[in-house]
Amino acid sequence: MRRLLFVAAALLLGAGEPAQAHDFKVGTIVIDHPWARPTIPNRPTAGYFGLANTGGEGDRLLSATSAAFGRTELHRTDMKDGVMSMNAVETVEIPAGESVAFEPRGLHVMLFDPVEQLAEGDRFDIELVFENAGPITVEMYVERRASKGEGHDHGHGKGHGHDHGHDHGEGHGEGHGSHGTTGG
Repeated sequence: MRRLLFVAAALLLGAGEPAQAHDFKVGTIVIDHPWARPTIPNRPTAGYFGLANTGGEGDRLLSATSAAFGRTELHRTDMKDGVMSMNAVETVEIPAGESVAFEPRGLHVMLFDPVEQLAEGDRFDIELVFENAGPITVEMYVERRASKGEGHDHGHGKGHGHDHGHDHGEGHGEGHGSHGTTGG
């Protein structure tokens, strides 16, 4: 149901950029509230957003890059036999008329080697490149959010479910070498 509501809301957006306070649009792709967790020294962090394809033809996210980080990768968190692991993915399909969520414990952008430490309230740019829609630079908000299932609010103009000091790390060290992080 949430997916249908997101697509319906995306269909109502105009062609401008930004489409709403923190939504962006390129071609038929709407990017909803891009955000990333604050950085921790010597650890990567993760970036999240919603993608909605309002068109009649599928598209694909090919890459994400940011001058604020030395390296970025598209990732997916998978659970197999009770063990959570992260795996890099080459591209992310966005079927026509559907949405794809980049969220904790799911798809996300891994952000490695920050140029400077980023704290809650900071912002940075990230370029997303789509196969059909092309490139778009969006502004990522640095925030702390509760993990999936902990009641954070996806609405605009409302609270974003700050985690009140709890570490909602997602085991980025598992199955992924030595780079643990607080997001994923």
